[in-house]
Amino acid sequence: MLIIPIKDGENIDRALKRFKRKFDKTGGMRQLRARKQFIKPSIKNRQKIQKAQYIQRLRDSESI
Repeated sequence: MLIIPIKDGENIDRALKRFKRKFDKTGGMRQLRARKQFIKPSIKNRQKIQKAQYIQRLRDSESI
């Protein structure tokens, strides 16, 4: 559970913005979306390998 302490005289919009930022950092929405649908472990591994290849290609292109 996220707790956002509100200071005296603080605008509610500012507190809401802090809450949204903190919620994004925890990855709550990503986790909810991932749990909505089952993904086979073999597909997860394939996606992980593809992501690693993509990042490696980016790093290789930077070093050239």
